Amino acid sequence: MTIRLYDTSARQTRDFSPLTPGCVSIYLCGATVQAAPHIGHIRSGLNFDIMRRWFTYRGYDVTFIRNVTDIDDKIIKKSAEQGRPWWSIGYENERAFNDGYAALGCLPPTYEPRATGHVTEMVEMMRGLIERGHAYEADGNVYFDVRSHPGYLELSNQDLDNLLQPSGEGETGKRDPRDFAMWKAAKPGEPSWETPWGRGRPGWHLECSAMAHKYLGSAFDIHGGGIDLIFPHHENEIAQAKAFGDDFAAYWVHNHWVTMAGEKMSKSLGNSVLVSEMVKAWRPIVLRYYLGTPHYRSTIEYSEEALREAESAFARIEGFVQRVMEKAGGVVEPATEVPPAFAEAMDDDLGVPQALAIVHTTVRQGNSALAADDKDEAVARLAEVRAMLGVLGLDPLAEPWSGGGTERGEDLHGVVDTLVRLVLDQRQSARDRKDWAAADAIRDQLQQSGLVIEDSPSGPRWTLGSR
Repeated sequence: MTIRLYDTSARQTRDFSPLTPGCVSIYLCGATVQAAPHIGHIRSGLNFDIMRRWFTYRGYDVTFIRNVTDIDDKIIKKSAEQGRPWWSIGYENERAFNDGYAALGCLPPTYEPRATGHVTEMVEMMRGLIERGHAYEADGNVYFDVRSHPGYLELSNQDLDNLLQPSGEGETGKRDPRDFAMWKAAKPGEPSWETPWGRGRPGWHLECSAMAHKYLGSAFDIHGGGIDLIFPHHENEIAQAKAFGDDFAAYWVHNHWVTMAGEKMSKSLGNSVLVSEMVKAWRPIVLRYYLGTPHYRSTIEYSEEALREAESAFARIEGFVQRVMEKAGGVVEPATEVPPAFAEAMDDDLGVPQALAIVHTTVRQGNSALAADDKDEAVARLAEVRAMLGVLGLDPLAEPWSGGGTERGEDLHGVVDTLVRLVLDQRQSARDRKDWAAADAIRDQLQQSGLVIEDSPSGPRWTLGSR
């Protein structure tokens, strides 16, 4: 058994070899909390949630760090526009992100540090870099000298002579326009912290280098994030950390975007689809299926048609689960191991699309067993399906989807079930008195409301239909 991952820094798929046998350390660039999350933001957390689950299944002890950037230029700009404290905006949106992750079934990180809680570590890193000749102070700003680090731009494979380094307002005193800000001098009305170089606030790149060092040490296994972070963010993280003396990440793993009309989903483009709104229109488990089942390095082009296809595909899985449970007379526990073909697909750079094909093949085999009235075979296939779905975070019989009656959605499901049963009883009464027109009319009305009615040997049952 060898897990293989596409390493952006190597530009190839590599065998995964952990720094510490039996353990995996992962740092994921998390939310910048200037606004509520859209599904493109949550996709990254979901992709790495699947990675984490697969490492856990393979027997690794996983430490998963996902940071929160709670201070940056965008948050400060929002604060000025809305006349609200920067920390109020950050906390409100941090909660919205966590609600989004939880709604789509992502496991909580091992630790979730905020940037503003780690200014001390940032000052220590800057002091060390200045002492080593890799950074300098100018006009209250602290800059990283990119020419001092020979490996700069190896991740993004750029030429330093042609580099255009993004710069922010007030970044004065640079020795070279390509140098980047680690610390920004205080401006009137902006949040600031005291340092040996005057009051100011951290630069985005410094935050992650310092927090990764704090929680994972000088070397860790995997650094993740969206492909848009490769430059400048991840490139600058590497420069700071390695110039400081850290080995930093052994593997760099990047997920692709969710796009609309070919453009990256972005708040600034006005084409965002907020998670808080999406979960009102679509079941969260269907959203997880939609966002989590394409390969993490492929683009997802958002469309309602694609979502409806995902809903229908997952409904076929749920229908199989329900039918076998009825046949078995109770819950069927997951198998202890997933099928070898599923494992092979997941080991190969988290090949979820290929793994999902094994899920659907197993469902078809189970349905054939049901048609042949082979209960044992159907139960065996369901056990395998549940094991595979569990790895993907899509098992409808497991938390958080089973709910245990604790979530409001589960309460509503029970209410709807009671009401539908009353209507189905009326339909059955019409059938008993051979009033076929009335029975059909009731069924048609239920279908128009989005319910699918299926007559089974144990009586009629309902499921949510595709839109």
